[in-house]
Amino acid sequence: VQLVESGGGSVQVGGSLSLSCTVIGLPYDDYCVSWFRQAPGKEREGVAGIDSDGTTTYADSVKGRFTISKDGRKNIGYLRMNSLKPEDTAIYYCAAGRTSWWLLLNPAVYRHLGQGTQVTVS
Repeated sequence: VQLVESGGGSVQVGGSLSLSCTVIGLPYDDYCVSWFRQAPGKEREGVAGIDSDGTTTYADSVKGRFTISKDGRKNIGYLRMNSLKPEDTAIYYCAAGRTSWWLLLNPAVYRHLGQGTQVTVS
């Protein structure tokens, strides 16, 4: 199984970025996708998740600013980030697999994680 993230970069405060996560090799279609982030010196935290039915959940810190989506036919997950703040600076990771919607922001439930993409807001 491979998860390949793209779309990170540097942006000014208030700007936007879109991240993509290509899911390769999962042996089932009914998977969830979540995004996590880790800033220097901090623990990895859940940002957003979407389950196989399309139910989404967000961390309070990103509600109203970030939008998660998934294209099941293309096996790509997306994270649209608007109104970015300096505290959004982190390495962002996507994860995919089967879980329940109330666990979408828990990194421990996923076996497969991408390599990460840096997002810097200044």
